[in-house]
Formats: sequence, C-alpha cells, structure tokens
Amino acid sequence: MTLKLKRPLAIFDLETTGVNVASDRIVELCVLKAYPDGAEELRTLRINPEMPIPYESSVVHGIYDEDVANAPTFKEIAAELAEFLGDADLGGYNSNKFDIPLLMEEFLRANTDFSIANRFFVDVQNIFHQMEQRTLKAAYKFYCDKELVNAHSAEADVRATFEVLKAQVQRYEGQEWADKSGNVSVPVVNDIEALHKFTNLNRTVDFAGRLVYNSDNIEVFSFGKHKGKAVVDVFKIEPSYYSWMMRGDFPMYTKKCLEQIWNRCRQAPKSEGEQHAAQPASSNNTQRPQPQASTRSSGELDRGTGKGTSRANEPTTNYRKDHKRSQKPSKPITPDMLKNLQDRFKK
Repeated sequence: MTLKLKRPLAIFDLETTGVNVASDRIVELCVLKAYPDGAEELRTLRINPEMPIPYESSVVHGIYDEDVANAPTFKEIAAELAEFLGDADLGGYNSNKFDIPLLMEEFLRANTDFSIANRFFVDVQNIFHQMEQRTLKAAYKFYCDKELVNAHSAEADVRATFEVLKAQVQRYEGQEWADKSGNVSVPVVNDIEALHKFTNLNRTVDFAGRLVYNSDNIEVFSFGKHKGKAVVDVFKIEPSYYSWMMRGDFPMYTKKCLEQIWNRCRQAPKSEGEQHAAQPASSNNTQRPQPQASTRSSGELDRGTGKGTSRANEPTTNYRKDHKRSQKPSKPITPDMLKNLQDRFKK
C-alpha cells in the first residue's frame, strides 16, 4: 500500500557509540525520505564521533574506530543534513525515546538550527507494542487460543503462565533466532537451564538492573556517571560512590550485591599506592592529627585576668587563637635578624 502523505516523511535510524542520549554520538545515519508523490530518496552517512567507539557497541553494529577515522564529523555534515530533512515529519523504530532526542543533541552541539516544532513523529515500536498487547491474557490467547477467565487471581494466572510456557516450548521447537551480534541459535528448547539463559540476556547482577555483567563477566554499572565502568574500579578511585548508593533509595538486594563487591575489593591485595584507599565516606576509621597544646608557660599572664594559667589542658577550640598569639614576635625584627636568617637557610 502507499502511505497518504501531505508532506515528506523521513524514516531514519542511528548507529551510535552507546545508548546514553546526553553523551553518546552518532557513527552512522540512514534516512529514507518518502515524498507525497510516492518518490523515495535514501541517504546513508558514516560519521566520525570524535570519541572511541566502545567494543560492546561495535559488536552490535559492526562499525569500529578505523571505519570512521576518515569520515566527516557531525558538525561538518549538520547543515547539509538539516537541509535534506527540511520540513519532513520524522519516523523510526523507538525513535521518540532514542533517535530523535540523540539527533537533536547532535544538532545542538553543532550549533545548527533544526526545529522540531510543527512536525509529526511516528514511532513504529509504539504502534507494535500498543496494538500487540504484552499481557498474560494476550499471551494466553495467542499461544493457547483460550480466554483467560478470572485474570489477576493468583491461581488463574499461575496456571495460565504454565500453559503458555509449555505452548511456547512446543511452538518454537527448532526455530532459529539471531542475537544482536548476528549469532544464530535455537534458544527455546525443552530445557530449563537453556530457557534461563534465553530469558536473562541482560545478565543482571541485582535483578533491578543497576549492576550488570559485561562480556568479560565483570560487574559494571548500568546507569549514572559511571555507566559501563567496572564496579571494582569505581570503588578504588571513588569509594564515596559506594556510601552514596548504600544511603540512597536503591533496592535492598542491590545494596547487598554492592556490599559483597565492596568486601571483595577490601580483601584483595592492594598496591602501595592503594594502601590509603578508601573507606566509604561515612567511615569513622580515619584518624586525624590532633593539634598540639600551646607551649605558653604557666607563669605567663592571661590577658584580661592578669592571672597565670596553663594552656596544656585548654580545649582544642582555642588552639588557633592561642597559636596566633604565640606566633607574635616578642621584639621588633631588625636587619641583623633578617641577615642571620638568610645566612642560616642559604643553600
């Protein structure tokens, strides 16, 4: 069929250095511009992101640093791209949450005017998710061709879930599936361990997904300023981050996992440069040097009272005040005194 268009529709997709809209960059951009008269125009551009492409991202889209080393930067193609898009409406798959926001970040960094006012945005993923429901009731109808009666009663839901699982294993027996890296397998088999691996592709450490395993089976943060960094490395250079998370509004199991990693870090052998590594910011183990008591003699008159007093046991709060008084010279400085000091410290 032909879409009824009143103005051009630009369907586009981005390949990027990562999934952080604020900090990641575009490495490839493809735009299919469809016109009201049925004509289509396709443009694909490789872009130098001006930053290293993480290996994990390259594995997904197949674009490595050397592939974009001589490509133009986004700033260099921004004006041309804005002109090509013109007044077209924008569309894509998950484009409202990712592609459009990241594209706008790039235009802003390039100081190129590209307004999204008065445009329409069509997100194909949203149509898919809203029209093909992902509820247990919809799954029961799809896999078992039955209506779920008494939905949301625990017994009805658990029986329906078990029936759906058995129907899935039967339906997808022998069916191939390709992951993001293009690896093909038959993941849905009649084996619980295999089903576990397939239904836990994100490999979370803490279930909440704040901590995940990377390709080297190392725990890394999946959010915030340390996203993608190994937890143990962050704890070494910024141990206060551990304290912040332990005090923060994170799930208890997430904190339990953090505590286990923290304890593992503390038990690991440390280099000489790490000997003072960090207790968390809330720790009270740090010993601070105490100020020395004033050395004024007990026979010195106390100002204001005229009485002799000892400063040895005076509270620390008076230390700075007394220290300043004790530093005042008892007699004027003379040129001879200055010369003696210069001779004494001369190299």
